Amino acid sequence: MDQEQLIARLPDTIASRVKSASMVQDRAVVVVDASDLDAAGRENTEQTIRDILGTDPAIGEVRVAMMADRVQRRIVAIGSGKGGVGKSTLTTNLAVALHRMGRKVGVVDADIYGPSQPTLLDNEGQKPKVSDEKLVPVPSPHGVPSLSMGHLAKPAQALAWRGPMASNALNQLIDARWGDIDLLLVDLPPGTGDVQLSMLQKHKPVGAVIVSTPQDLALIDAARAAQLFEAGGVPIIGLVENMAGYQCPHCGEMSDPFGKGGVEAVSGRMDIPFMGRIPLALPIRQAGDSGQPPAAGDSAEGAAFTDIARQLAQWLDQQQTTGG
Repeated sequence: MDQEQLIARLPDTIASRVKSASMVQDRAVVVVDASDLDAAGRENTEQTIRDILGTDPAIGEVRVAMMADRVQRRIVAIGSGKGGVGKSTLTTNLAVALHRMGRKVGVVDADIYGPSQPTLLDNEGQKPKVSDEKLVPVPSPHGVPSLSMGHLAKPAQALAWRGPMASNALNQLIDARWGDIDLLLVDLPPGTGDVQLSMLQKHKPVGAVIVSTPQDLALIDAARAAQLFEAGGVPIIGLVENMAGYQCPHCGEMSDPFGKGGVEAVSGRMDIPFMGRIPLALPIRQAGDSGQPPAAGDSAEGAAFTDIARQLAQWLDQQQTTGG
């Protein structure tokens, strides 16, 4: 009995997982890809193979080997030195844009005290399941699974946690059952505290994107955040200027309530790539509140996020090619 004959006896859902099947005298040896199966799934798959093949009088014994190829998962941190600069919105839209490009991407909401991703990704109120003592990410309508303290805590619940507790929560979110997701965007809280240090020390992102508004106070904090990553050996992929320019919906006149060009100037001084600008636009705010990221569509606002996501994808591909 050859491999094709053995596999043909199995259900399609299991046959598609079989890496090899062979007969050694009267023993059937089946090797199965179990990389995205939990303990119950592995047990059920193995038992089904044994039950089906074991009924053949020509097969005296059935042996099943489960293989789980470890996904080489890369982490990109999205950070800022200051709160309220649009870091979470940028993270969501980059993830959605990357998914539309065919990337297997997930989002970790590491802002333990002020989680935003459940609202932005439209999966608020959903709870993650647990498999083999690990969290299973919550799916979203936009094809991007995510995990956040907003999925675990009660709505509007204030978390009074010290640094070690917050760092441990971050570890659980990252070390979850992400399946075939090979890229995680981590939406970091603002600043340079315990969560950021835990990320650098334990999870070592392949790179970081820093977002800031153009005004001087935000730029000082953004530069500090960039220095933290560089000190930890994490390359800065680039800087993004958010809330850059406002077009009056009535007269069409452009104004710059937060200044203009400050982030690009800082990128030049620090020799860090400038990735682009996101406008201060009412549709972006409305889309975020309703869980409909602009990057999920083809609007002008979505195009700004998609352009930055394309640069991020190119950087990641270059790093992979060069072994960086």
